[in-house]
Amino acid sequence: MPESGPQLIDISPRLAPDIAVFPDDTPLSRELLLELERGDPVTLSTLRTTVHLGAHVDAPAHYGAGAASIDELPLDRFVGPCRVLRVTVGQGELVTWAGVQRALGERDPAQRLLIATGTYPDSTNFDRNFAGIEPGVIRKLRLRGVELLGIDTPSVDPAASKQLLAHAACLEAGITILEGLVLDGVADGDYELIALPLRLVGFEASPVRAVLRRS
Repeated sequence: MPESGPQLIDISPRLAPDIAVFPDDTPLSRELLLELERGDPVTLSTLRTTVHLGAHVDAPAHYGAGAASIDELPLDRFVGPCRVLRVTVGQGELVTWAGVQRALGERDPAQRLLIATGTYPDSTNFDRNFAGIEPGVIRKLRLRGVELLGIDTPSVDPAASKQLLAHAACLEAGITILEGLVLDGVADGDYELIALPLRLVGFEASPVRAVLRRS
């Protein structure tokens, strides 16, 4: 029998009009301009939505004045070895350095680190009680070589945060933010991450189709 190739694991939520977005942000909608079923020669759609949709990358321009937009970020940041780390944290709490250390054990965090909190299980229901990340955690991760930080919630900061301290810490540390991942059922361990943003000139974010590959 032929050997099976590397396994691809989709860690992106499905994108449909029922996917939740931050309150007051633009929900996903589709306008059909032409449709084969109506006798048109092709089907043609218009997509309207926030760029902070589902699994998405925040560019520094989202939280830093004059900072880089999504099209200015290096592509190699989004492709390569990563580690999935499941951290025990309660609803509405913050991921702490002690929690990260317990989950890591003797391992290094890896250049791309995806943190699974399990605090945002339903992408169609915007539950504001999801976990964020303590800013001090981000600074310590950068000292250990982390360049991209992913999380399975809509934001690295709590939903009610106005100061966005975790975002600010990422800006200071030069860590790229990947939010809105689906990590349910993904085992802790080492993978290859592929999560390329669109080349949206001047935009502060982009949706991605984030996948993990494991041989």
